[in-house]
Amino acid sequence: MTTPASTAPRTVAVDSFAIAQQCYRNRDLRQGSYDEGDVVMADVVINLHGVEHRNRRRLENRLFRRDTFWHYEQDLFPKIFDETLAPHLAAGRTELVRFSHQLMMNLAALTAGVDRPEGTPEETFRLYDYLMLFIEGATIAHHTGDKTAKSAEVHAALQAFDREFLAPGVERRRSILGRIAAGEAPESELPPDVLSVLVRNQDNLELTPAIICREVAFYLLAGAHTSATAFTRTMHNIFSWLAEHPDAAEQPRQDRLFCQRATHETIRLQPSSPVAVRWAEADFELADGTAVRAGDKVVIDLPAVNRDPAVYGDDADAFNPRREVPEGAHPWGLSFGMGMHACIGQDLAAGVVLDRDTGLAGHLFGVTPVAVQTMFDHGCVPDPDDPPEMDASTTRPYFGRYPVIFTRGA
Repeated sequence: MTTPASTAPRTVAVDSFAIAQQCYRNRDLRQGSYDEGDVVMADVVINLHGVEHRNRRRLENRLFRRDTFWHYEQDLFPKIFDETLAPHLAAGRTELVRFSHQLMMNLAALTAGVDRPEGTPEETFRLYDYLMLFIEGATIAHHTGDKTAKSAEVHAALQAFDREFLAPGVERRRSILGRIAAGEAPESELPPDVLSVLVRNQDNLELTPAIICREVAFYLLAGAHTSATAFTRTMHNIFSWLAEHPDAAEQPRQDRLFCQRATHETIRLQPSSPVAVRWAEADFELADGTAVRAGDKVVIDLPAVNRDPAVYGDDADAFNPRREVPEGAHPWGLSFGMGMHACIGQDLAAGVVLDRDTGLAGHLFGVTPVAVQTMFDHGCVPDPDDPPEMDASTTRPYFGRYPVIFTRGA
């Protein structure tokens, strides 16, 4: 914990689990993690505060219920996974970074409300290109190249995405809402997605077309990118762990709960965002006595918080999919946040912690663990002739390429 002495706004660094929890719960701390990414993130739900945030989150929360996630995991995701994986299985190999983003994008598009009327591979590839630019826009603070040029490129992509995908989707939903209001169509005809919620409540929430565009783009990139990143990292961590535990070689195929625990452990050790930034809007005191003044910048160091030995033990830095997590702590640490800005789709991405009383019946594993196990079902292993590479375009520790091969057929 550091608090530089100054009368000017300071940076307060948080590296303990307990203090981080206190910060996440404090309503006088405003989101600041995406201040430089406003080309995509301006006025999206994660960046709102107070009444504006509560009103929009309350409406969108209705889409993110446990029964909806169960429907995605059991009914929608298997078909999406099989269709996305089929050509790669036929080729006997794939590259995990690109594949995982395509896979998770296909699911995120359903949640966000991005219609794809053509249903062609070419249309999917165009949407993928937009997605990757949106991700760069949201994480522009970590871009290693010309940030001004990249922001301009992302802005142009948003406009093109609006014309190609969003505007037709908005008109379709307005038409359905008009027929519902006239008694000519049932409520079930309206797609249960974010875009439908925004169009229906556009006037109540004072949403401009630009805000709607950014909000849908945010849900597309957040749903795809965080899950895809967790997927690739989990695969890598399991590969490395199995090399040290050869006796457990079949466990990923036989035990989906193992894959979920490995995913949770990966998210704990390697959060999608390495820091959570908040701006203090009032004076208050942290539990350790640190004074925070209005205007101060509070930076939560998530890798340090998630590796707090007081919570996760002396081996907190190690990847251990068999880790026993103490009561009161999450197996994924605080990577999904908590409080009013807790990740709205965390149960869809990573499932829920197993209830020992009810067991596996009806247990929500999450689409990322399901995807991980399915890859091992097909004998996925790293390509021995083409090692993985890190992404040099960002200071965030992302894989740029991760070639793998399949040792079992479809």
